[in-house]
Amino acid sequence: MTNEELVTLILEKTGSRDNVLSVTNCMTRLRINVKDDAGIDEEALKNIEGVMGIVHDRQGYVEVVIGPGKVRKCADICRDMGIPTTVETAAAGTSTANDWQTNKEAVKAGQKSSKIRDALKIFGEIFVPLIPGVIAAGLCAGFNTLIQQLVPGWADNTFLCVVCSILGLINTAFMTYITAWAGYRAAERFGGTPILGGMLGMITGLEGINTISTAIGWFNVDSPLDSILRSGRGGVLAAVLGVMIMCRVEKWIRQRMPESLDIVFTPLCTLIVCIIPYIFIVMPACGLVSSGLCWVVEQFCMSSNPIVRMLAGYVSAALFLPMVAMGMHHGLVALYSVQLTELGYVTLYPALCMAGAGQVGAAFAILQKCKKVGNDRLTGVIRGAMPAGILGVGEPLIYGVTLPMGKPFITAGLGAGFGGAFVMLMQVAATTWGPSGVLGAFVMTAGPHGGLMSVLYYLIGLLIACVCGYLITRAIITDEEVANA
Repeated sequence: MTNEELVTLILEKTGSRDNVLSVTNCMTRLRINVKDDAGIDEEALKNIEGVMGIVHDRQGYVEVVIGPGKVRKCADICRDMGIPTTVETAAAGTSTANDWQTNKEAVKAGQKSSKIRDALKIFGEIFVPLIPGVIAAGLCAGFNTLIQQLVPGWADNTFLCVVCSILGLINTAFMTYITAWAGYRAAERFGGTPILGGMLGMITGLEGINTISTAIGWFNVDSPLDSILRSGRGGVLAAVLGVMIMCRVEKWIRQRMPESLDIVFTPLCTLIVCIIPYIFIVMPACGLVSSGLCWVVEQFCMSSNPIVRMLAGYVSAALFLPMVAMGMHHGLVALYSVQLTELGYVTLYPALCMAGAGQVGAAFAILQKCKKVGNDRLTGVIRGAMPAGILGVGEPLIYGVTLPMGKPFITAGLGAGFGGAFVMLMQVAATTWGPSGVLGAFVMTAGPHGGLMSVLYYLIGLLIACVCGYLITRAIITDEEVANA
């Protein structure tokens, strides 16, 4: 089946092209908003060749898992067909305003049942488009660290000096303006003007904030990081919250601004009205939240007690697969971003990467039993999903193998926990989030033991998670269960 045929079938089983409001994508899923939820045929979607699973957990919205690489091509096909990427764009392009309001209220009504889950998904929707930049910046930082450790005299080598400088520039380009990127995306998500969101986010990290803080006596010269207000205070949390408020203010002003003055005075008034509460209220408040989150993580993931670290690593790795299955894993980017901006590295992410390795081990165990009992269909599914799993994309195995069978989904997590315990014990830290599996090794260079040892410990952790996932699954899953899968 071609990608065009796959898209056609998916649209057909979500109630036809006319029922689709918008289509976007993450690394493995097409995210589809529809007008009429009744038009979604779940069973038919699951049975389409090339579809590995679906997530239909709220009204008017469904995620179709089709795997890395392919999903971006299918999303591009949808865009070429004229399907919007946001429901706001869809609403702007239709003349049926009353239908749009009805659909909007239906979606909001379907979201009320789980505010925490929806809040996490909002963060995911904001940050998923930033993941390519996150990965590129983190990989460059990791390679830069490895080069400098492997070649002590790198600064005296013209070629290596240029290479390291370029790698550093790429990483700095993202990290310096991460609040600007977050603000821009948040404005898109909340229906505001993106460039205004980017400007508000960028203001967060500018040196002028320190000047203001010093003028009002909020800047701690002896310990700048402990200042009530400083450059970068609140980070991406402040940017997202501030832009959310700004978008509401912008809409309120625009409704009252004469059309002839709108293009000039609406942006100006919006920024002037929002900038003062943003600097003096939102940034300090979100700074306290960021510091609190880092403190909580430090008590467990960075504890001086090795037993505490091991327990934290085991639990986090064991529970990560269910979060992925529910589509909540992207909500963790808020915590990752806070750690990255506050500490310069991420401590939780390496342990969570072990979940994929545990699932690979479980899949190997099932594959062996498939050959024994002659389940050719499941053998083909595992072989197709295994390469992605080894490289760190676990959703094909989740929706194609472990979750449908039930028990392997649990045994994979139990096995992954041992890998999580090991990497947390060894204090492996990452320069970013995004790449996992074998490819994730290149960003695991921020541990206290040095880049090379951190990479080695990470790879050992993957092996432990894989072996334990294999052994536990092989011991618990019976040949009969595999034959009937």
